Amino acid sequence: MTIALADSRGPREKWRVRIVSLACSNTEIVCALGLAECLVGVDDHSDYPEEVVARLPRVGPDLGIDVEKVRALEPDLVLASLTVPGHERIVEAVARAGLGYLAPEPTCLEHVFRDVTSIAMRLGAPERGAALVASMRAQLPETPRRAPAPRILVEWWPKPVIVPGRLSWVSDLLELVGAENPFADRRAKSLPVGDEEVQRLAPDAVVISWCGVPSEKYRRDVVRRRSGWAATPALEHDRVFAVPEAWLGRPGPRLVQGYRALSAVADACR
Repeated sequence: MTIALADSRGPREKWRVRIVSLACSNTEIVCALGLAECLVGVDDHSDYPEEVVARLPRVGPDLGIDVEKVRALEPDLVLASLTVPGHERIVEAVARAGLGYLAPEPTCLEHVFRDVTSIAMRLGAPERGAALVASMRAQLPETPRRAPAPRILVEWWPKPVIVPGRLSWVSDLLELVGAENPFADRRAKSLPVGDEEVQRLAPDAVVISWCGVPSEKYRRDVVRRRSGWAATPALEHDRVFAVPEAWLGRPGPRLVQGYRALSAVADACR
């Protein structure tokens, strides 16, 4: 697709923008904007839309990006990310290579909308960004808050247990479905938690959404076997659910599906 992009060398011109995406969320945003044909390379983890990523060169995993492979693809813009701990080293390497880049670091749902808008603007398609954000907002209505609001623990990793804190779009999604993140008072993107803390906060449900693990390999019995969690309402009522990390852990268009899944979990806690 030929689109307009501001160029520091002079006036705006029409050119075919070459994009290398280093994060699943960015790949999915570009495709949801209808600009998939601008992608010339993606990271090893990008798996959606399958018909798009299957044909593209791979440049390595999120923390092992081969910057020389990226450079060889001659991108006009590299879409990196600062949502993955350690990825800042990759961003620095991309900068040293003299490649133009954008590295979103969303810590709430509004930031996700902001980043969709920013990517669309950088690609010369602001109207597409506005339309995508409007569509996402329309599909994320606020549910009247339940009293008391169910506490839903979302688990990014099982050992040690890693959960999202306040600085996560997951906290916002939970609020939208009338629930709450038991760790929303912790000003962190994510944090490890122990059995005693989980027992004290007494979550009403646990959602497995393990990062980097195919959802078909999620095992709810891993949670059910934790003796320190046995007295929590979640385990007492066997409210352990699995939601693909692709729906909750990627700050992009498929958060809408994560919202729907969390809404169903909240309903199950009534």
